[in-house]
Amino acid sequence: MKLHVGWIGKTKEAAIAKLTAEYLKRIGHYIDVQSHEFKSEQAMLEFVERERVRPSVVVMDERGVQLSSLDFSKFISRYQERGTQALLFVIGPADGFSENTRKAADNMLSLGKMILAHELARVVLLEQLYRAFTILKGHPYHRGD
Repeated sequence: MKLHVGWIGKTKEAAIAKLTAEYLKRIGHYIDVQSHEFKSEQAMLEFVERERVRPSVVVMDERGVQLSSLDFSKFISRYQERGTQALLFVIGPADGFSENTRKAADNMLSLGKMILAHELARVVLLEQLYRAFTILKGHPYHRGD
């Protein structure tokens, strides 16, 4: 499975860019991962449609399902077990996703009830993706139950 992680909008903070690169590198030890910086939701939707293998799309949205880290790892594992070839997680723009994008998504997850700045949400998502893969591989990074 190929993992895509995308976000809408340019990265403004150098610290966010550095953390993004660090977590993408860590995730890359477990799975083929590619990042995408989309100009708009429409650009993201067009990317999905023109990909040779259409990725399953998971939008991160405050209205989405909340999962524990363990449940998130199981969520990813189910995609792997089904033979999904590509999976795209997307962080929305500062004002959130449009209803059109939410409807086009295969799944909608939430990082929690609190609203996060979209650049910070990206780092949280990347850390949770890294954590999920360490859980799946039995790595001691995740020490919770």
